[in-house]
Amino acid sequence: MWISELARRSDLPVPTIKYYLREGLLHPGEAVGATKAQYDEGHVRRLRLVRALTEVAGMRLDDVRRVLDAIDDESLSWHEAIGSAHTRLAPPVNATGTDAERMRVDALLERHDWELAEQSQHRDALAGALASLAALGHPPSNELLDTYADAANLISERDLEQLQETDRAQAAEHAVVSTLLLEPVLLILRRVAQENSSRRRAS
Repeated sequence: MWISELARRSDLPVPTIKYYLREGLLHPGEAVGATKAQYDEGHVRRLRLVRALTEVAGMRLDDVRRVLDAIDDESLSWHEAIGSAHTRLAPPVNATGTDAERMRVDALLERHDWELAEQSQHRDALAGALASLAALGHPPSNELLDTYADAANLISERDLEQLQETDRAQAAEHAVVSTLLLEPVLLILRRVAQENSSRRRAS
């Protein structure tokens, strides 16, 4: 397809596509003459991923480039490539957990046989959240944390079933969109369930 068709299929203006080409975020098309090039479905998928990373995830182009580099790096495993996108989706750590909270997190990970990468921000984020709850006088019990962990494990298994290891770019796009857009659905469903449970208890 020509760049005009690529723009229509990706719902991006031609100047934006040309900018992505110059910045190396999009692979060059197949040259046809001195000033024209043709593009294929791979370019459409790459532009969809760039849009997901910039518009849905709100990533800066430097972070987008790192994600794309990981996806294109065949020396990385599929897990590492998709993990690059997930790592950059992690929210900033807004609270600092104490040693006690970090020990609770480590104990939770051990109870559920979970492993985190050394550079993972999730341990500190969870410890910080537990610290905030404790400071307000509402520390969750280990039983509640285990219930949440069991539910999260089931959800994560279902999430991963939707990802196909054959197309790294498509899988990364799905990981970004589903993580950011399905998380609100998860929270709403939790509130719906709480309302339903409360109604049943009151009746």
